[in-house]
Amino acid sequence: MASLAAHSYSSAQELYDTIDAQFQLSNAQLVDLTKTFLDEFKQGLEGYGHAMAMIPTFVTGVPNGTEKGTFLALDLGGTNLRVCEVVLNGDKTFSLRQQKYRVTEALKTGEATALFDYLADSVDAFLTTEASVDYTSPTGPGSGKHPNAIHLGLTFSFPVEQTALDSGKILTWTKGFAARNAIGNDVVKLLQDAFDRKHMHVKCVALVNDTVGALLSRAYQSGGCILGAIFGTGTNGAYVEEVSKIKKLAGSPAAAKGGLMVVNTEWGAFNNSRSQLPSTPFDNSLDRLSINPSFQAFEKFISGMYLGEITRNLIIAFIDAAPKPLLFNGKSTPAVNKHYGIDTSFLSTVEEAWLGTDACPGYIKPPFAELNSGSLATNIKTRLEVIRRAIVKDLGYKLDQVSLKDAAIIRWICGLVGRRAAQLSGVAVATVLIQTGRAVLPGVSHKGLKDPNEKILVGVDGSLVEHYPGFEQTLRESLRYLVGEDIEGRTDIGLAKDGSGVGAALGALEALKQKS
Repeated sequence: MASLAAHSYSSAQELYDTIDAQFQLSNAQLVDLTKTFLDEFKQGLEGYGHAMAMIPTFVTGVPNGTEKGTFLALDLGGTNLRVCEVVLNGDKTFSLRQQKYRVTEALKTGEATALFDYLADSVDAFLTTEASVDYTSPTGPGSGKHPNAIHLGLTFSFPVEQTALDSGKILTWTKGFAARNAIGNDVVKLLQDAFDRKHMHVKCVALVNDTVGALLSRAYQSGGCILGAIFGTGTNGAYVEEVSKIKKLAGSPAAAKGGLMVVNTEWGAFNNSRSQLPSTPFDNSLDRLSINPSFQAFEKFISGMYLGEITRNLIIAFIDAAPKPLLFNGKSTPAVNKHYGIDTSFLSTVEEAWLGTDACPGYIKPPFAELNSGSLATNIKTRLEVIRRAIVKDLGYKLDQVSLKDAAIIRWICGLVGRRAAQLSGVAVATVLIQTGRAVLPGVSHKGLKDPNEKILVGVDGSLVEHYPGFEQTLRESLRYLVGEDIEGRTDIGLAKDGSGVGAALGALEALKQKS
């Protein structure tokens, strides 16, 4: 599928320069994007119906790593459901046991009661065959109220309107689910009713989003956390906000109580209007042909689901360029021609090959004069040979169809797409630091900043931030410009693994704390 019209050019350098410029982000653009992010945060906190939803989670605290207890987590989000047992040791460590159970097509599309009965049966099977300890209520807050209950947190990866930590109405099904008589009902009650029908001593006490779970997981392991962020197949962030700033809760018991609350930003939908995002023809093509045009704009610039497709659009433009093709002598392959035929893992492979294990040779930029003159350094040639083989393996070319210059162009393209994604991710992190009073934009007085000498703990999860070479380093570059060297240096970014499992169990912990 040709995603966009071929480029015509009077000189190859002109085309290289045009595309290079389209993917560069100036410092001024980074600041404008952050200001727009802050504006959309404010709109979402003050009212309902905004793309940046700023969903109150009713989680009013985060763990500090001293808590003890045993909790269950149930994670439903696709073809498999997962049951986890999390034992909190009270010293910032935990142990985890888990088991996956397949959800059949019949269950996905049948009666809701059948689906939730299966969830309950899976938890029962786990308790029978996998449980490692005798279950008791956790020591500390909430102890003794349900001495025989096994407390469970639910990660439910479908749209819900959450009204309390243990209550949320199902808005719609996605991902191939269409269970009847579920939409409009409380997902926690549907699950609890299934437990009760089977006379199980399991109580679902928390409904948790996986991004909130990432925040809670990092908080337990590091003694605190203000932001949980996902940079993987998709992207999202959840952070700790002052309830007084969540104006749309006005008149509610939560508003009267005040204090802090975790907010699920849904920042993948930032700037759906694309008034500030640096759209190129390659981004516009991706959006137009996506399953959700004009939605999740930010996510389409920075997440693993889409970076491969942006790259494919660029590759096609160079293959089809006129009057003379600039890649692969104008030849394509089924992978290159197929919509989403290039996975983001290909970009990661190319970047890894380029960075190598020794000193990075920097960027080879158009017009790739070194290749034309034959004056190529040995370490650069070695890297390009590795990239040639990756192109053969992942894109389906024959080795004699891929020149070193082709490999250099591919590396340059991957660098453009990956670097921009990481820079924009830094904007999202900076926005939270500024929103919570821990940072200010360049040129603004630092007087009165919150916790001016303390570490700022951030939990991250997702394939990009964990595996994509140089992603965090580039994220930190834009963060450093936006908030300053001191604050970026105090920002401790650590992996928060398994927000949908461990995080849900920690949501159950927080639920018991709040009831005490």
